[in-house]
Amino acid sequence: MAAYTLPAPSTRPAALPKTAYLVSSGDLREGPNKSGWPVQKAMEDDLARVFGALGWNIRRANPIDPATGHGFISSQRMGLEVFKDIPVDAPLIVAESVWQYSHHVLAGLRTHTGPILTVANFAGSAPGLVGMLGLNGGLTKMGKQYSTIWSVDFTDTWFLDGVKQWVESGTITHDASHVRDLPTLPASDEKALGEALAGQLKTDKAIFGVFDEGCMGMYNAIIDDELMNPLGIYKERLSQSALWAEMLRTPDAEAEAVVSWLTDHGMTFDYGTDEATELTKNQVLLQAKMYISLLRIADDYGLDAVGIQYQQGLKDICPASDLAEGIINNVERPPVTSRDGSRVLWEGKAFPLANEADEGVAIDALVTNRVWSAMGLDPATTLHDVRWGEDYDGQFVWVFEISGSVPPSHFADGYAGAQGWRQNPMYFPLGGSTIKGVSKAGEIVWSRVYIEHGELHLDIGRGQAVDLPAEETERRWQATNPEWPIMHAVLSGVNRDQFMARHKANHAQLVYAPDAATADRALIAKAAAFEALGVKVHLMGTVNA
Repeated sequence: MAAYTLPAPSTRPAALPKTAYLVSSGDLREGPNKSGWPVQKAMEDDLARVFGALGWNIRRANPIDPATGHGFISSQRMGLEVFKDIPVDAPLIVAESVWQYSHHVLAGLRTHTGPILTVANFAGSAPGLVGMLGLNGGLTKMGKQYSTIWSVDFTDTWFLDGVKQWVESGTITHDASHVRDLPTLPASDEKALGEALAGQLKTDKAIFGVFDEGCMGMYNAIIDDELMNPLGIYKERLSQSALWAEMLRTPDAEAEAVVSWLTDHGMTFDYGTDEATELTKNQVLLQAKMYISLLRIADDYGLDAVGIQYQQGLKDICPASDLAEGIINNVERPPVTSRDGSRVLWEGKAFPLANEADEGVAIDALVTNRVWSAMGLDPATTLHDVRWGEDYDGQFVWVFEISGSVPPSHFADGYAGAQGWRQNPMYFPLGGSTIKGVSKAGEIVWSRVYIEHGELHLDIGRGQAVDLPAEETERRWQATNPEWPIMHAVLSGVNRDQFMARHKANHAQLVYAPDAATADRALIAKAAAFEALGVKVHLMGTVNA
């Protein structure tokens, strides 16, 4: 018999009674990890207090690293090593007070057999709730059972009762009374339209061009071909290096024309001179070249929608993608001609875009664009981070924000309501302009496409973007990211905790309708389209269908 060197058997420590292990997935970038650690440490102290009052101990799975000064898991490899020392059947807490890269911990979570609890703070300045929602979407996609909970200060009775339920039973039950499956829709023009558009998509097919998949660890934002293709949507996988090469070939004069068009239409830019900390004209010109390049590459490949990964790649060689992302999905935008100059590309049309290469958003944006366009409505969509929110004047008002900026038609004054501010140097070292503004008051339809039990699902609901006083808007901006566009959103028939418990992503997709009745009709047409495509549709809150 041959003498082979066999690996030593893997061993795990035994689970201790009334002990929960704690991990915290962090950013891939050390700057955000270091700046976010004090808030994370305070949160973990609060959790230790809450669990201690129930007679439980919390054991941190990895110590604070003296070299970095924080205790976040900051890479997939580090996550694999940390999980080697966690009893596979122990109660496990994933505590988040910052944005996190889910893939750092997904491998360990996938094979963990003990009860899992995801916990987040609920704050604007430290967006753990955003990171946790992305992680929850990933756990849902891979079919992993978990419980979830959140709190502003970890002292409220609702939070304390939820933790008590988890330590006693291994689960937390949340109110889902706002959710109902799409009923059988009666015959209507809207139903017929949705079904016809779905049939056209399945027959004629469409191409989504994705510049590098898997942005920022968002496993939940990757939709497998086997689920996307039956809808009639196919991927053209493109490299961000090709986008950069196209930008280098774009003439300076064409970029100058785009920026001039924007300023002629009322957009202003907060220019400075320090490339490291301020917005400069050179940064904006490079963003204009990205906008031109996206449309020309889309024309080359015959794309129907596009998404850019950007943040782990292009951020190190060029300014942010935000300006290009915002204006490309707007009906009114700077003209870009084909390479031979004979055609204006997608003239008078919004080109569907998935910020951060979120493929759930790509499917949603493409279908929404066709439904809204067929109904003669403005088809400009955007995703927003579910960033934070508070009560105002007796109702809960969400702060929806996104670094990948919104179409200017979402502002009351269009381009005249848009300001170009520099992106935060910590996340975007080479700068670039956002499209800062306040989303106009009006009726909205919100939604999310996600994977559960190996199938595509759509959650869809109604709501309103509302006006708040200028001082309240500024307070909310300063509590989050004042350089980003903001929407003050009220979701119809869905409270804060219902939304948090149900939502399967850090992103929500938003589109406007001119009035409530039209919004209801458009929602029915969109729901009918998705149902005809074979997607399981769920109505959220108050929906007239």
